[in-house]
Amino acid sequence: MDRRFFIKNGSIAFLAISAPSVFFKSIDMGLNNEKLYDVIIVGGSYAGLSSAMTLGRSLRNVLIIDSGNPCNKQTPHSQNFLTRDGMPPGEIAKIAKEEVSKYPTIEFYSGFAVNGNKISEGFLIKTSDGKSFKSKKLIFASGILDTMHDIKGFEECWGISVIHCPYCHGYEFRNKKTAILADGDRLIHFTSLIKNLTDDVTLITSGKTAGDINGIATLEKNDIKIIEKKISEIEHHNGYVNKIIFSDGTAESFEAMYAPVPFRQHCSIPQELGCEMTDTGLIKIDDSQKTTVDNIYAVGDNCNPLRAVSLAVSSGTLAGVKVNSELSAEMFL
Repeated sequence: MDRRFFIKNGSIAFLAISAPSVFFKSIDMGLNNEKLYDVIIVGGSYAGLSSAMTLGRSLRNVLIIDSGNPCNKQTPHSQNFLTRDGMPPGEIAKIAKEEVSKYPTIEFYSGFAVNGNKISEGFLIKTSDGKSFKSKKLIFASGILDTMHDIKGFEECWGISVIHCPYCHGYEFRNKKTAILADGDRLIHFTSLIKNLTDDVTLITSGKTAGDINGIATLEKNDIKIIEKKISEIEHHNGYVNKIIFSDGTAESFEAMYAPVPFRQHCSIPQELGCEMTDTGLIKIDDSQKTTVDNIYAVGDNCNPLRAVSLAVSSGTLAGVKVNSELSAEMFL
């Protein structure tokens, strides 16, 4: 270690310690960045930050590109994550970013990644504002976008009292009068999870005939009420359900509603680069979070049907370990 190296890195450490707030390392964007990063992470929420921390601790040069638009932005509390149970999601992300920012080889860029290409060094990622960045490997932590039902009040209640996951939200609505707006092959399993949390459960078929639902006898045996009407509006107060109003003008009071919704990928670049998708629209990965394209990994909600902060963090750590192992082997061998 020479004297200049010590002075340079000692200065960085001094700034990080002495600054009144966390020192965020950002990049000069006057021109397109020609630096070749070890890894570009697209998406800077729980999964992406978890990957970044693992890589930063291994001295990897990492760029996190994040648009700041998480899917849980209006959810008031995040549950079922040890040490952070009940904390607002934004607060968890803020703490995570502060911790990750302490590692000097990690940089952040606020923007939306819109295009990706394979190049001789690895990959070139372009953002919506025309900037370009290069890296040897990619980790997509880009999440998904939920498609809201066309029901007045639905979007305003989403993530607050119109919910999708009994593990994330069910305890807070235990013993409450609860509606389920769902159908499909997994309806019986889904309903059984909710019935475990409250005895007052009503299935709303949204205009479909209940007789067409597989397992209708099982629902009736478990005292699941069924309403064969289409919903026209959710009456609520600041996102908390008061009543569900039906298309025939009738209404019924509820305190919560489960409503699994369709989704699409938040970022199309993995598909453009050739990554295979599952039948359900998720990025196909192996047990190390690697996609079907060499040097590209996916973490978090974009590749896992079980959407939870804990699982996103876990997948990010795993991908960080695997990517660092690859980089080490390539350099060492």
